[in-house]
Amino acid sequence: MGVLWCLISAAGFGLSPIFAKGAYQSGVSVTEMLTGRFVIAAVVLWAVCAWRRPALPTGRVLLTAVGLGGIGYAVQALCYFGAVARIDASLAALLLYTFPALVTALAVALRRESLDRRKLAALGCSAVGLVLLLGLGGVSEGGTTGVLLALGAAVAYSLYLTVADGLPADVDVYLLSAIVCTAAAITMGFAGGFQLPGTAEGWMWTGLLGLVSTVLAMATLFVGVRLLGAPTAAILSCAEPVVTLASTSVVYGESLTPGQLAGGVAVLAAVLVLRLNLDFVRQRQLVGGNAPDTPVHSGHLHDR
Repeated sequence: MGVLWCLISAAGFGLSPIFAKGAYQSGVSVTEMLTGRFVIAAVVLWAVCAWRRPALPTGRVLLTAVGLGGIGYAVQALCYFGAVARIDASLAALLLYTFPALVTALAVALRRESLDRRKLAALGCSAVGLVLLLGLGGVSEGGTTGVLLALGAAVAYSLYLTVADGLPADVDVYLLSAIVCTAAAITMGFAGGFQLPGTAEGWMWTGLLGLVSTVLAMATLFVGVRLLGAPTAAILSCAEPVVTLASTSVVYGESLTPGQLAGGVAVLAAVLVLRLNLDFVRQRQLVGGNAPDTPVHSGHLHDR
C-alpha cells in the first residue's frame, strides 16, 4: 500500500500543470490562481492543525517559516506556474527537477557537504541533461521567458531548501505547511491585488490545484513515508515529471523532442544518483508540491 500512496502523491503533484492550464484557459491569471490555491490549502491545513493541536512555533522558527512561505515558496510557485503559462509543462517540470543538483552544489559551496565521486557524477549528469533540454530541439518561439522562469523556480526551490534545512526536526509538519501556505497566500494576494478567480470554472481548476495537487498530494506522501520510509518514497516521487509529461501530452498535445527526452532522462538519472538525500520528501512535506526540501528527520516521520 505504501507504493500506491506514494504514486498517488506523485500523480497529484504531477497533474498540477493540467489544472493550471485549465485555469488559464478560463481567464484566471497566475496570481489569482495561486492566491486561491494557497487560501484553500491553508484553510484545510489549519483545520487539520485544529484537530491535532500542535504547539505553535515562536521566535526564529516562526519567522523562518513565514519567510519560507511568503518569500521562498511564493517566488518558486510564481516562477514555476509562470513558466507553465509560457512553455510546455513537461519542459518546465524537467527544468524544475534540476533543483537536487543545485541543492547539492549549494551544500558543497557552503561546506555543509563534501564533493565525492557520486555527487560529481550527478552534477555532471544534470548539467548534460540541461544542455540537452535547452540545446537540442530548441524552445518554442517566445519561450525564452518561460525557460528562465522555470530555471528561476529551480533556483528559488534550492535556496528554499537550504534555508529550511535549519528548522528543528520536532516542529509539526502540518503546522509548518499551514504557516507556509498562509504566508504564501498573503504574498500572492499583495502581488495580484487580492484578486481571486471570478468564475465557477476558474474556481473549479483552482480548487483542484489546491485540494488534489497540494493537500491530497501532501497527505498521501506522509502516509507513504510512514509505510515505506523516506528513501523509497523519494525515489517513487520521481514519477511526478513522468505524470506531467504523459498527462499534458494526452490533454494538451504537448511533446518533447527526442533530444529533450534524453535530457529529461539525464536529469532524472542525476536525481536518482543523488538519491535525493531525502530532501525531496521533506520539502514536499513543508510546502506541498512544485516547489520545494530538506532531510527528513525521524521526528517528522513519527508525527501523529
